[in-house]
Formats: sequence, structure tokens, C-alpha cells
Amino acid sequence: MKDVNPIVAVLAVIGGLVVLGFILRVTFSLLPLLILVAIGVVVYLFVKQAAGRR
Repeated sequence: MKDVNPIVAVLAVIGGLVVLGFILRVTFSLLPLLILVAIGVVVYLFVKQAAGRR
């Protein structure tokens, strides 16, 4: 990276942090839903496996 304007570099870092914060906020707001879906999949697989043993 040659001849990078320091102001542009600082703005790029700030923009990256803002985007990262937004992504983390969305992820943590959807986390309970994702956990419920994961539990549902595990229960489904367990019931499917238990039904296959008969």
C-alpha cells in the first residue's frame, strides 16, 4: 500500500468498525432464534433416529 492518505485510512478503519458493530448487533439479536432452530433440528434428528430403530 503506497501513498495512502492517512485520512482515508482512518475513515476506512472507522467505517469497518461501524459495519462490524452492525453485524454483531444483528447476530446477537437473532441468537435466541438461532438457538431455538438448532434445538428443533436436534429434536427432529433424535426422533427420526428413534423411529428408525423400531
